[in-house]
Order: sequence, then structure tokens, then C-alpha cells
Amino acid sequence: MPALAAPNRHPPPPQPLPGQAARAAASGRQRLGRRAAAASAAGAPPRQKMFVHLWGFLYSHYFRFWLKWILRLLTRKCELQRILDGSKEGARRTLSIEHSLDSSKSKVLRNAVHVDEAEVEKCVRDVMKEKKIEQKNTGFKINLHICLLQISGYKKLYLNVESLRKVPYDADNEEHEEQLIELWNLLMPHENLKARITKQWCDIGFQGDDPKTDFRGMGMLGLVNLVFFSKHYTSEARQILSRSNHPKLGYSYAIVGINLTEMAYSLLKNGALKSHLYNTVSGLPQMEDFHQFYCYLVYEFDKFWFEEEPESIMHFNQYREKFHEKVKGLLLDYDVILTLKNTKKP
Repeated sequence: MPALAAPNRHPPPPQPLPGQAARAAASGRQRLGRRAAAASAAGAPPRQKMFVHLWGFLYSHYFRFWLKWILRLLTRKCELQRILDGSKEGARRTLSIEHSLDSSKSKVLRNAVHVDEAEVEKCVRDVMKEKKIEQKNTGFKINLHICLLQISGYKKLYLNVESLRKVPYDADNEEHEEQLIELWNLLMPHENLKARITKQWCDIGFQGDDPKTDFRGMGMLGLVNLVFFSKHYTSEARQILSRSNHPKLGYSYAIVGINLTEMAYSLLKNGALKSHLYNTVSGLPQMEDFHQFYCYLVYEFDKFWFEEEPESIMHFNQYREKFHEKVKGLLLDYDVILTLKNTKKP
């Protein structure tokens, strides 16, 4: 514990300017939220978790109101104005806006995080009216519009991903079959399939002679991700497929790819991808942005697997979880951008 300073022995530190105070307070709130998430992700002791949750409860229910009131007196700006004036575009700003709106006592502000893309412009006007901000304040209007597009876009992206995940692979669907054959041709350009049902599928990491059974958990989302990576990063996909056939450290390429689809899906579902997507997309995140994150996972997992050198594929779940925790830790950074480096652009 740091020692307490002796009274009257040193002059008091200089007081921050109002803008500095607002930014410092916002930074403190952000650090608290990240610290709570980090403690949870790292498996913090029960007493530490209890303290974090207790402080979070006290802050949100008691201290936050008074802090906002004091800062408004100092800066003559509402919390939304302070955030938009003090942060550059990206995750730090959008997450702060999202939290401010969601924590507001005003129904107009709380509803703002649930609007659809088509309602964003009207919602911005309603928020400005509610907070008595002049409509001619174009800077506030543009920045809040961007934040709300990102927030609504994230929710829409999850719904689209979930919808694709629920589509089962159908061997009678010509489009599904074409995508499966395309995956083979991208990965094995010099070898033709002898039949639709064949043990050759094991050469690219499926479990049996008919890949459709491997898509049960992730549906068409698993296949679309595999094809996307193979199409847009063909040389990397073929290289990783070759490495997956290592005599000691090998793994089933397609099965692991589907497993990583589940990882990407779960991170999107629980909101962990917000920082990454808010930093990479100025506006509405698209399905392609999700596929690009999946490509990052495939590429980095292969590197991770060979760096760790597991004794056997039987330990896959253990190392998969270790990799999962590593990615979750990276996503706690407000400035995170997880994309492939030194590869060709799609």
C-alpha cells in the first residue's frame, strides 16, 4: 500500500482543466470496465471479483450521477458532448457513447442503442432535442451518427451471422454443393475428386467421406468461412493445409477451421468483437468484416499451434482454449485491430 503524504509538507498538485477532468474521468471509467473484464477473463480470485462487481454497482447506481453533474458544471457540456469532443473516431469513442446511452435515465437515450439503420438520422435529432443541443451543431450530429451506425450495425451483423449459422448444409442444394466443390478446387488445384462421397475429403481435414456431417454445429457459416479464406488468401490457405499434415504436429485443417468459426461466432455474440470492428469499420460492419476476422483466427491459430508444439492432437481442446483466452485478452484493448498482415488484400 502506498504511504500517505504528510500534511502541508508539499504544495497541492495543479488542478486539471475542465476538459482534462472530463477526459480523466472517462478514462477512469473505461479502465474500470476493462479491468473487470480482464479479471473475469483471467480467472481472478473470488474476493477480487466481488470487489470489482461491488464497485461497479456503487458507481453505476450512486457515484455516476454526481460525477456527471459535477463535470457538467465544470465543462457546461453533457456527457455525450464530452465524449465526442474528447475522443477520436473508433472503439474508445463508440463504446463510451454506447455505455452512456444505455446507462441513461432518459428513455429517448436508452432507446438509441436499439434503433435500426434507417432510424439513426431521426434518432440523432431526438437525442439532440432531449439534451438541448442545437441542431446546427454539425460536428456532434455527424459523430453521433457514426457511433449509432456502428452500434446498430454490430447488432445487425450478429443477426446475419446467426441466420447463416442456422442454415444446415443440404446436399440437395446446388449452391451448397458448388461451394463445397469450390473449397476442394481452391485447396487441391492439381487433384480432381474421384467422387462426391470419397475418402479424399480427409486430405483437406474433414472427418469422413462426406463433409456435410461436419457442418452440423455451424451450418453453412462454417463452409462459407472456409471458402472465404481459401479464395481471398489462397496461398496462405494452401500453406496452412500443408503444415496441418505435419507428421507430429498435424491437425485436421477443415475441422479446426469449423471450430474457429465457432470461436469467431461466440466472440461476436458476447460483444467481444466490438472494439475490433469499431476500429476497422467507420459505419456499418458487414459480413465480410466477420469473415476477415475469421481469416485472422485461422492464420494466427496455425502459428500458435506450432509455437506451442502440443504433444498430441488429443490435447487440442486445451490449446484451443489457451488460444481463445489469448484472443480475448487482445480484444480488451480499445485500440485493437486483428487483421492479417503481409498478405494480399482481397
